[in-house]
Amino acid sequence: MSNRNTDAAIWAQTLIQSRRTTLPKRLIGPGPSETQKISILQAASAAPDHDQILPWRFVEIPKNARHALGDAFSSALLERDPHADANACTQAKEKALRAPWLLLCIVRTDDPHIDISLFERTLSAGAAIQNMLLMATAMGLGSSLTSGKALQSGALRNVFRLGPSEMALCFVNIGHTHEQRVSRCRPIVSQYFSVMDQAQP
Repeated sequence: MSNRNTDAAIWAQTLIQSRRTTLPKRLIGPGPSETQKISILQAASAAPDHDQILPWRFVEIPKNARHALGDAFSSALLERDPHADANACTQAKEKALRAPWLLLCIVRTDDPHIDISLFERTLSAGAAIQNMLLMATAMGLGSSLTSGKALQSGALRNVFRLGPSEMALCFVNIGHTHEQRVSRCRPIVSQYFSVMDQAQP
């Protein structure tokens, strides 16, 4: 391995290991600049994509649309629990207001002309998201994924005008942070790696 490749590998390892989850309530403004947004979104395009079907897309929720999203969160709560009180509905609405830059990842679940499973499509979306989080980390930004039962609600599907063959996968939250996150213990390789036993004749 050349010195250049060694340096790149060390840089990549440092970047990957420095990524931390910063919850939306801990993110502060301003969000990424327009130039940074483009770079983060371009990073998604390098994700593995079998047959280049582009099975995922991202929708930005700008500040002027946050209240509509908050209303969808509140409606989703009432769909699950018709007895939810006003305080719970208010808390649900507030979730839409936290992240400086908020995106929804949407996966296309069905295409009769393409024989690529939903698992593979979702895996591609996950790789795209990880690329985006790593780019945000390289820019000194904090980030996280958020999901929850609201993603499957009729209210959320309606506010994003999702088609019958689309699935809301998760939200991507990006912004600045108050302070450097404390590093957490990562699993060691032996916890998730093994070698297949050779088949006996």
